[in-house]
Amino acid sequence: MKRLLAARPGFYSELFVLVIPIVIQNLISSAVGMADVVMLGRVDQTSISASSLAGQVMFLLYVLFFGLNSALTILASQYWGKKDNKVISKIFGIGLIISLSVTVIVALLAFFIPQHVIAIWTNVPELQEAGAVYLRYVAPAYIFMGVTQPYMTILKSIERVKFSTGISVATLLINVVLNALLIFGLGPFPEMGIAGAALATSIANGIGMVVCLIDFFSQKDLPRNVLEMFRIPGALVRDFVRYSLPAFINDAMWGLAFNMNSIIMGHLGSDIVAANSVVSVARDLVTVVGFGISAAASIMLGKEIGENRLQDAEKDASSIMRVSIFSGVISGLVLALISPIIPGLVKITPVAAHYLIIMLYINCVYQMGQIINTVLIASLFRCGGDSKYGMILDIATMWGFAVPLGLISAFVLKLPPLIVYILMCTDEFAKMPFAIHHYRNKSWIKNITREIA
Repeated sequence: MKRLLAARPGFYSELFVLVIPIVIQNLISSAVGMADVVMLGRVDQTSISASSLAGQVMFLLYVLFFGLNSALTILASQYWGKKDNKVISKIFGIGLIISLSVTVIVALLAFFIPQHVIAIWTNVPELQEAGAVYLRYVAPAYIFMGVTQPYMTILKSIERVKFSTGISVATLLINVVLNALLIFGLGPFPEMGIAGAALATSIANGIGMVVCLIDFFSQKDLPRNVLEMFRIPGALVRDFVRYSLPAFINDAMWGLAFNMNSIIMGHLGSDIVAANSVVSVARDLVTVVGFGISAAASIMLGKEIGENRLQDAEKDASSIMRVSIFSGVISGLVLALISPIIPGLVKITPVAAHYLIIMLYINCVYQMGQIINTVLIASLFRCGGDSKYGMILDIATMWGFAVPLGLISAFVLKLPPLIVYILMCTDEFAKMPFAIHHYRNKSWIKNITREIA
């Protein structure tokens, strides 16, 4: 074990200074998701299924944020290594323009025509009705997140990880408390059910945005001149398009493909939808360490590459890969241990409970592939300035393999829902050999910073 996790002196202290706050943030985020599932699961199966389907809009936005955050980190972490804070401020400006352009449109659609939006994911009338209610109340949260997500990414890139984590943790805890108050109508609060869960999300994210704005205008790490922040040189835009846009496209296309899986299951019945909503949260809960390692690696290696320490970055990448594999194995074992107790936490039908337990065990293996590929594609390749390879690989495997396999198995061959689910979980292992091969050839490590006026 000691040899497996061997690394240079100081590696683990540097890594875990970044990892621990990110893991805490991700853990609480997953815990909030689990709390949503458990609370709505105590109401009825329609609420849990409808919130899961309506939550696909938030999922798509999270995919947007994940891609955008990765794109911003590629440049910001390297310029942080170069100590060019003015350029980092302009990178933040790029992030805000992209983020708000999308979230404002999505919020307007969710608020004014929620019935049409939820109809994308399901044709079941009761799920459409409940999902539309959820979307209308959660719509403001989309805009609030359009501000906070890029800002917290920039904070992480300049190693203010503890503060960004503090904002996230406080927001999430407020969300949990408001969930309980508004879903069940505790104390003087009205009993709102599924609408209460959505409203809690909007209020909590609104508070988070206010805190971010106060911090931005009081911090001293970045220039606070908003007009100057949006004066973005053409050279920086070209670098963003060249190095960062592929990461953004990669995650957008991956998210759309992953969302297709939800659309497919949304047409296979309420039982498989309810089971999948619980499985997704449980999987997120056990993968927080692996995804935390991925996020921390982007910052750590990006800074080393920006400082032109390419050999150090190469050696640390090898250590990160070993740690991520170890993390994937441990996460799988943890999920296997907690799987028997999870069905008892929610009120679902016996058929849904049967689906749930089998899907949980499938994910004991699936999440291992997910962690390894995330570290390779979304962390190592991107922070090294090579986001194009991951984009091509993800699009090819998801849209050329996993999505067609799901559509054919569900609607042409009409296979049982569990078989369809298993087939849709093969995408991570289809792409892994290609990702590992690209990692080993080491062509992905590049310093992409330049002098920008």
